[in-house]
Amino acid sequence: MAYDFDLFVIGGGSGGIAAARRSTEYGVKVGLAEAGRLGGTCVNRGCVPKKLMVYASHFPEQFKAAKGYGWTVGETSFDWPTLMTAVNNETTRLNGIYQTMLDKSGVKLFRHFAQFIDDHTLQVGEETITAGKILIAVGGRPVRPEIPGIEFTITSDDIFHLPQQPQRIAIVGGGYIGSEFASILNGLGCQVTQIVRSNAILRGFDDGMRQEIQTAMANAGVKVMTECQPVAFEKTKDGVDVTITTATGAQHVLVDAVSLAATGRIPNIDKLGLDKTAVSIENGAIAVDDYNRTSVPHIFAVGDVTDRINLTPVAIKEGRIFADREFGQKPGVMNYDAVPTAVFTTPEMGTVGLTEQEAKDQFGDTDIQTYRSRFRPMYYTLPGIEAKTLMKLVVQKSTDRVLGAHMVGDHAAEIIQGVAIAVKMGATKAEFDATVAIHPSSAEEFVTMR
Repeated sequence: MAYDFDLFVIGGGSGGIAAARRSTEYGVKVGLAEAGRLGGTCVNRGCVPKKLMVYASHFPEQFKAAKGYGWTVGETSFDWPTLMTAVNNETTRLNGIYQTMLDKSGVKLFRHFAQFIDDHTLQVGEETITAGKILIAVGGRPVRPEIPGIEFTITSDDIFHLPQQPQRIAIVGGGYIGSEFASILNGLGCQVTQIVRSNAILRGFDDGMRQEIQTAMANAGVKVMTECQPVAFEKTKDGVDVTITTATGAQHVLVDAVSLAATGRIPNIDKLGLDKTAVSIENGAIAVDDYNRTSVPHIFAVGDVTDRINLTPVAIKEGRIFADREFGQKPGVMNYDAVPTAVFTTPEMGTVGLTEQEAKDQFGDTDIQTYRSRFRPMYYTLPGIEAKTLMKLVVQKSTDRVLGAHMVGDHAAEIIQGVAIAVKMGATKAEFDATVAIHPSSAEEFVTMR
């Protein structure tokens, strides 16, 4: 049977665009459907605008540090609308770049939603389109829990479009999204209350690192409420009254805005018409094998819609490996071991490999040795700022292999990216030790720990 396209991609985010462009390099005919802005969550509601806000939130400390180096900084002020306009202009610019990339690659873009009619056929706007292979890359969306007054809250997606800066804000959730926005908004001058269900923020990350970040955030002015959760939101003339259950009873926090920043995201599959296909769904996500193939052999899925590791670089790599394998005759599968990641709180965290507890659970307490360094970076000595950096290496004694590397402090993401190469390659602690340090730097601690 002749199809309209060799490959049709549903979703114009990072994973879908990467797969579409790479596939055209092998001479196949590719179509892509995206009704919203190109670039997906990362460009429009995640990585990019968030990181720009992180940069903005660091200036107050930089102004303070400048005095210690002999600079005189005059009166400063912050204008929220100016920042939001600049951030949104940048995302619009990136949307245009993605459009240009698709055009140059020869991918035919459909500015409509796509919905399955059957395993090979899609309804795309007014058109009916067939494809030999179909890739689903529609990402995820935030979840709104059923709590009284939930309509008076916003999600993390909405923060980038608030016309005015909230002076008081509650961040619900202790995951990386919630913790990042708590740090950002605190740095921009908001009074921030972070409401966390567990006993500490950033569950799933190394315990020492998450405690270091939580302590630093609290010292910077974020009110972190742990082991509690909101049970009601009520709009009043003075703001939004948040009722919170705690171990000692109900408490109330009055804020200008409530962000459901970390109450979860789920695969965005509701309107795909998957019931018209034999694609299997497990725990709300599209089930795929090691080759990102669904239960229908010619239908594939990458990125957050599969709910594996929900990171933009993972989706991009999945998409490119898919294209290379299916159209370039280059066998390969995605390796999810030692995927590095960063959390852009203040201070930020970079991490790769196993946490200390994961390593002990896997290999036993007696076979694991950790190396730790905590210090004040040189940058903060002249201004007299009590900022700390914490680094940790998790090592298997029997093999001397470095199983995990973790850092909290300035430029942690930049530093861990390089360290991740060594961890991925299976470097030993002896090989770390044999590496000559760059002095003076914070990064040198990773090769001088004893």
